[in-house]
Parts: sequence; C-alpha cells; structure tokens
Amino acid sequence: MNVKQKITKRLFDITLSLLVISLIWWLLLVLFLVASISTKSFGLFTQKRVGYKGRLFLIFKIRTMNIDTSIETTVTIRDDQRLTNFGKLLRKYKLDELPQLFNVLFGQMSVIGPRPDVPGFADKLIGEDRIVLTVKPGITGAASLKFKNEEELLALQESPIEYNRKVIWPKKVVINKEYIKNYTFKEDFVILVKTLFNVSK
Repeated sequence: MNVKQKITKRLFDITLSLLVISLIWWLLLVLFLVASISTKSFGLFTQKRVGYKGRLFLIFKIRTMNIDTSIETTVTIRDDQRLTNFGKLLRKYKLDELPQLFNVLFGQMSVIGPRPDVPGFADKLIGEDRIVLTVKPGITGAASLKFKNEEELLALQESPIEYNRKVIWPKKVVINKEYIKNYTFKEDFVILVKTLFNVSK
C-alpha cells in the first residue's frame, strides 16, 4: 500500500465514521443503556488489542456477557451460556462492534482491514507475515468475511483455543497478506458491501 492509498483510505475512514456516528449516535446510546441493564455492569466493553505497527490500543464494543471479564472474545467461547439474550442479538447482527467507529475516528483502526487480535497473535508474527502490522486493523475485512461463522465453528471444537491458533489464525494471516499486497480502494468497497449484505441476512 503506497502513501497515496493510505491517505485516501484514511480520508474515507474519517468521512464514513463521522457520517455514521452522526446518524446512529442515538442507537449507540440505546445499545449501551440496554447492555448496561442486561449485563448489570457498564455497557461498554474495552480490551487491549494489537494494532498498527504492533502498538496496543483499547478496542470498544458493546458488552454482551453477564460477567465482567477480559475474555469477551470469540476465541474463548465454547457455548453461549454467559451471553445475555440481548448480547446474542447484538452478536448476530454485529451491533456490538459499532463503537469501533470511534476507534476508526481516533485513528486506531480502519473501516476495512485485518481484525485486531489480543496479544499473542499478530505481535508474534515473524518475517514476511509482519506485513499484517503495516496497516491499521479493521472493523471488517477479507478474513472476517471468510470466517464470518467463526464463533459457531469454534464451538464445535474440542479445544477451540488450539483450533483457532493452529487452523483459523494461520489462514487469516494468508488472507490478510494477500489483501495488503494487492490492495485497492475498490476492494475495500467490495468488502464493505459484502459485510453489510451478510449482516443484514
């Protein structure tokens, strides 16, 4: 990705995040309040993720679990017993991810890019694979579309954490490398449209 592409991508991120936030701020407020009531805790969940150039940042999500824990992530979920009914609805339509528009606005994320993981994955990449860290992580991306049913897939495994690390994660790295090496703004637009289509299904 060259400098011109990065500038165009950032301008698109700022424009889209500002536009969407201005239109759905009231929805974000409602989701936060309902999540606070349903989980009996603060409705905004934050967690350290690995971002651009390996720097850690706090990702924002609407809380979906009953208990206050730092492992509210697909990797560790084997069933949905800790999810509230409202949380299940949020995850089904990816509404819990909407606060990440602020991560985009603050320059920590992009609308499209490799999904940011907890420490122990992207920050451990070596050699050519570290190209994944040369772009900002995204709310959605090519690998996200490929593994759109990741939670269901992990729930079927005897050891979901090991399956994620040895099977899903390496495949994501390959997909994300191809996305970065062959980057075009058109591809970002296609990924965005496909994401919206999948969420609305």
